[in-house]
Amino acid sequence: MRRLWLIFVVVAFSGCMSVSDMGQVAHDQLSDAGVLDHSQTHRLNNFRLQADSFIYIAQGPFAPPGSSYPRPNVVAEEAFTAFVQYFPMVRRASQTAGLEQALAEARGYGANYLLYTRFAAADDRIGNTDELQDQDADRLGIDTGVVQMMLIETSTRYLIDSATVRARGGLLTLYNHKPADLLGPPMKDYASSLLGVSR
Repeated sequence: MRRLWLIFVVVAFSGCMSVSDMGQVAHDQLSDAGVLDHSQTHRLNNFRLQADSFIYIAQGPFAPPGSSYPRPNVVAEEAFTAFVQYFPMVRRASQTAGLEQALAEARGYGANYLLYTRFAAADDRIGNTDELQDQDADRLGIDTGVVQMMLIETSTRYLIDSATVRARGGLLTLYNHKPADLLGPPMKDYASSLLGVSR
């Protein structure tokens, strides 16, 4: 009887998840339920880059529709912060630029690829008492944002990949947040997927 009990305990514990796996599953479930921030990234291709690729990151001057305009170049800044963790040779444009100008700058620096980004949509909902005083109460809610990215080979102008990130905030993270605050995790996911590693 004692041996059966020992076998049962060993089998039960061998099927358990690690603490980090359980934490990731809980985070994913809470994100899907709208409690925490959530994002989805749709890629055109499943292309991978070499780790020594030189990537130049720029943002287009496009202003998303609506009254909540994120600060200029914020997408390029967030992308740079994410990509520099995976690719050692990354450079970011200091200000927004049109596609032709960004390609010329990327070539001038000798970059292999241009990551060209833009904020396609941003909805900055009321997230603190100051904003509540300035806006109607029906604007209370969670922030959302849509970012579009193109990865272009600088020497050939060939579109290697294109991706769309749809992000929304969560009920527990709506206080004092902006749509730009949602970009960090999906940018890291995109950078790691280009390298072919899991976060």
